[in-house]
Amino acid sequence: MSFASLGLSERIVRAVSERGYSEPTPIQMQAIPAVLSGGDLLAGAQTGTGKTAGFTLPLLQRLEAGPAATPGKPRALVLTPTRELAAQVEESVREYGKYLKLNSMVMFGGVNINPQIRQLKGRVDILVATPGRLLDHVQQGHLDLSGIGILVLDEADRMLDMGFIHDIRKILALLPKSRQNLLFSATFSDEIKKLADGLLDHPSLIEVARRNSATELVSQKVYRVDRERKGALLAHLVRENDWHQVLVFTRTKHGANRLADQLTRGGIPALAIHGNKSQAARTRALSEFKDGSLQVLVATDIAARGIDISELPHVVNFELPNVAEDYVHRIGRTGRAGCEGEAVSLVCVDEDKLLAGIERLIKSKIRAEVVPGFEPDPSIRPEPIPNGRTQLPGRQRPPSRKDPRTGRQSKN
Repeated sequence: MSFASLGLSERIVRAVSERGYSEPTPIQMQAIPAVLSGGDLLAGAQTGTGKTAGFTLPLLQRLEAGPAATPGKPRALVLTPTRELAAQVEESVREYGKYLKLNSMVMFGGVNINPQIRQLKGRVDILVATPGRLLDHVQQGHLDLSGIGILVLDEADRMLDMGFIHDIRKILALLPKSRQNLLFSATFSDEIKKLADGLLDHPSLIEVARRNSATELVSQKVYRVDRERKGALLAHLVRENDWHQVLVFTRTKHGANRLADQLTRGGIPALAIHGNKSQAARTRALSEFKDGSLQVLVATDIAARGIDISELPHVVNFELPNVAEDYVHRIGRTGRAGCEGEAVSLVCVDEDKLLAGIERLIKSKIRAEVVPGFEPDPSIRPEPIPNGRTQLPGRQRPPSRKDPRTGRQSKN
């Protein structure tokens, strides 16, 4: 099947072809006709399935056929949970719409608001934004949402995890009642179903991967090691296996900084990305990681959501996530676009319950090994894990925290 056979215009198909794509993925084959029909859509898609093109391509086609936008009054809104994902989606919009007379912009916090204000004074057909900065512009009178005809909630599960539900409700109240709604989520939790029930009108339902399934192209392995020796083991694995482009996950921002510094001191180029880093620092780290000049990128779960590298070979869980579903999101960063990937988890005695929860979720036992020279000390007792030890793995999520200065939810 070709992109043209899905009903897309020649100019859009040409732009898609120039990006090297000739055949649509399963999510695209189902989502594109559904969006073109004008109805609401509830789509379940893991990362790496091509979902961004699944909504941007038909979105561009629908807008091209309509009237032009007026300054400060966009026609389509795409909400994303993180800055990196917003930038990635808007870049796709520009690339796929390069032969169309449509304008787009990206809007997120952590950067100067004035260039965004100036951009809103011109015509913007498609606005890609994070919830907090979007509401800032609305409250300051720079943005009118009454012209939105199409709303996309991308990675809706992550937006709920990050505590954006109140911001989302505020935004929904500002939109016209008559509009097309598209909701994309990697998982269909009870919270997502509740949001969908209140938002969508008789939606088409698409689910291209089994719920919470771990991709079959990813080789999964656990290395047993003591908590204090994880950094040394990671450095050993990177050197011995000559790994390049390694994405490493930690639970906390402080842990990400500490690990990146430790690796760099040991001669392995590494940088950390998380919510406390400036946008310029995050953009630079991502750019160096994508072009291969940075060997290791250490990230928190939320900061990594915008990373889109089609052939990322290695993902390492330096620490297992407190929420089992996040393990699936993490390893989904590799094994994409038909390429094989490797997901390695460094597991200490503290994390036995978290590992058991992950194995229950994916319905599979993960092969465990011990690296000679890094054998765990059987006399070491488990210690509580901050922000997660008391939770049932895969069930509850850590409570979001509010910044005392702004009253907003904090971001990892």
